[in-house]
Amino acid sequence: MKPISFLEYIEIDYYSSTPKYLQLANSIAKAVREGRLNRNDTLPSINELNYNFEISRDTAEKAYKHLKSIGLLGSVPGKGYYIKSNETMQRFKVFLMFNKLSTHKKIIYDAIVAGLDNEAFIDFYIYNNDFSLFKKILENAGDDYTHYVIISHFLDGGGETSHEVINKIPKDKLILLDKLVKGVDGEYAAIYENFEKDIFQALEQALEPLSKYHTIKIAFPEHTYHSTEILKGFDRFCMQYAFNYKVVHDINTEPINHSEVFITLMENDVVVLIERLLQTELKIGQDVGVISYNETPLKKIILNGLTTISTDFQQMGEMVAKMIINNKREHIENPFYLTLRASL
Repeated sequence: MKPISFLEYIEIDYYSSTPKYLQLANSIAKAVREGRLNRNDTLPSINELNYNFEISRDTAEKAYKHLKSIGLLGSVPGKGYYIKSNETMQRFKVFLMFNKLSTHKKIIYDAIVAGLDNEAFIDFYIYNNDFSLFKKILENAGDDYTHYVIISHFLDGGGETSHEVINKIPKDKLILLDKLVKGVDGEYAAIYENFEKDIFQALEQALEPLSKYHTIKIAFPEHTYHSTEILKGFDRFCMQYAFNYKVVHDINTEPINHSEVFITLMENDVVVLIERLLQTELKIGQDVGVISYNETPLKKIILNGLTTISTDFQQMGEMVAKMIINNKREHIENPFYLTLRASL
């Protein structure tokens, strides 16, 4: 075994949400794929990695254990780690970018990782609904990924020109997630929600429990990344079935009255609403109804169960993995459903 100069092969991107141990593992695997590291080359010790890259021992150990688990590294007690094989199991290198971190986004991420198993390296980025950061990350991403999986939601109006940035990605590598982006052309893959149709049909499924209320209010902040198509579907439902209705921009100050139903899109808004309701004598699910957007495991428990309307995030992630593995370029509308619980 021969020692090698290793520092030049390590790439740690501090904008990336990819865990540092995976960035370290990805760097080693990339060097193997490109022939810069070869079979029997020895790797730096845990202490050397800790010193040179200011990463913890746990991070370095986790990276090496991951590479051992996929057959790339071997180890000799007392001597350290070495390249065991020039063959990597990873067929794919995936650029994955979400608008924010949330419980339901984690469900998507975990489903993608599980679906790809050990066949992909994934670089994960978060741009916090900020178009300028979205653009910067994409422009600096490079072109060596096999797939670019992107959720496109913005708070600052950048969505109007986001298609110009996205169109620079080769369409055979692009998968749009959660929504279609107007202006993106060519043959690319997408797994998306039909926001107007989805909320209309979900509320139709809830007609019976909704019939005991006279007014439906939807909490839709003035500055939000949510699609205005949701409001179109909400408006159409209320008009067709003769409900009084209102779009609420600030849940903190909106009056809460008997026989009203509140639909909350933001997780913070449902917390504020519940806190305010618990300070009244109104009974949730009898006097006032609550419907929350986006199913998460905790909502099965809150208030003996929050009624939710939600796409299937698990299935969305699973379909992304299948599209990558099978190299599909389809547009698939992800299912949306109502889960009735005690809060309605």
